[in-house]
Amino acid sequence: MLSEVPDSVLVDLGRTGADPGTLALLVRDQDTRRLLVLRAVLEAAEEAPPRLCSAGQKARLREDWALLAEADLGTAAGEPSPSAPARARLLYPLTGAWGWRCLRGLTEGADPSPTRDTRVRQLDRDLAHFSALAAAAAVRAGVPFTVRLTAYDGELVLPSLGALHAAERGDTAIEAHHDAGLLTLRQSCAPDVVVHPESGFGAWSGSLAWTSAYALPGLLPGTAAMPLDDLDPCRTVRDPRHSALSGPTTLDNAERKHWLQTWSGTAAALRSGGEHRVTEAMTLLRCLVPLATPPGSTPSGHGSCSATRREAFGALLSSVPPDPVTFAATLVHELHHAKLAALSDLTPLHRSSSAETHFAPWRPDPRPYDGLLQGAYSHLAIADYYQRRALAEDTAHREPAWAQHARYRVQVGAVLPALVASPDLTVRGRRFVDEMVATYERMGAHPASRGHTARAQAYVNAARTLWRQRHTFARRPNE
Repeated sequence: MLSEVPDSVLVDLGRTGADPGTLALLVRDQDTRRLLVLRAVLEAAEEAPPRLCSAGQKARLREDWALLAEADLGTAAGEPSPSAPARARLLYPLTGAWGWRCLRGLTEGADPSPTRDTRVRQLDRDLAHFSALAAAAAVRAGVPFTVRLTAYDGELVLPSLGALHAAERGDTAIEAHHDAGLLTLRQSCAPDVVVHPESGFGAWSGSLAWTSAYALPGLLPGTAAMPLDDLDPCRTVRDPRHSALSGPTTLDNAERKHWLQTWSGTAAALRSGGEHRVTEAMTLLRCLVPLATPPGSTPSGHGSCSATRREAFGALLSSVPPDPVTFAATLVHELHHAKLAALSDLTPLHRSSSAETHFAPWRPDPRPYDGLLQGAYSHLAIADYYQRRALAEDTAHREPAWAQHARYRVQVGAVLPALVASPDLTVRGRRFVDEMVATYERMGAHPASRGHTARAQAYVNAARTLWRQRHTFARRPNE
């Protein structure tokens, strides 16, 4: 796919830029990959042995696919757009996470290890979730249907609509009937629950058994609502790369209010670091996933956590943000992880091994080359964000911005030699890294004060010394 990545894209991304054409290229490619993953799940299920996917499960998947296809055709003439209701469900970030989890289950479930049965049970649930996804898409498209769904452990999640809390805690059969804009959920041991879908995201019901999906207002006035998804069963995953992350959380009213207050000021905070940061967030961000506040976190945001997931492009996971500026910086940081991951899917930037040998001042553990590149890129973007804030802000906020800029720029400078010196960079990768270096050097035209820079350098020196004491293997040039 090298021919599909113009040199101008490498330059723009290397500068941590956000040209609309560049962003559109990344989004189109990721949307295509998500649809391919969905198709791969269906094909893998068809080929799977009965112990992983029974004949009944395969037939149900085909029925769900037919309902999705009907919903897709019912919302747009010709080629459905990404914003069409059914297509939007397929392109939703957490649908990608679901797809990859199913593919892993269809592969790993054949492993005869002691945990195989547990994985197969999880796969059963994951495959059944496709029925809920298809039903939600059909509701959004206005397609009438009657299907049988299952509430596992007493809960049935319908993506973009909400969750039904069944009368019984175990696995409960639910009949879902949709017609004339109303969704009726029936179970044998409780009254019917009538759900009224709202435009875009969420659905209301007079029943206490129903919890609506929640969304924040659009980042800018008049734009689409931003899902704050605390219901989707695939919203988080245990991943050793994200060992510091807290787990998923279900928000109460106070926490939703806090999110809303912070989100309401995020666009202005992003704009203070450049208008292109708003464009970036508007184009790439499709949902927020709230995480529990980590133990020991402070009101100022120290100890908070955030992440992106490669299989869920467009989703940002975060504990409750303390204020708009901190959250804007989090967005810049995490969206650059997403941008670099998407670029790496389009074209290989390096052929380095996964050996964890590199020093990174933002992590206590050794990093592989790819992790070093990811961290340097996101830190370079935050350095740019805070420098622009420092140059634009009034006196009261200028010095904190300069301090943050110095911190991130010095950290990037500490690892650039190792990135540049790697013999494993591809031609495209070297073009990208060279542009990162040029961006780093251009920042020197407007330096932070000597005091901020000295404190940042002292921190990096101390981190390097401690790292060397902890890790005694052969060292790289930046160690």
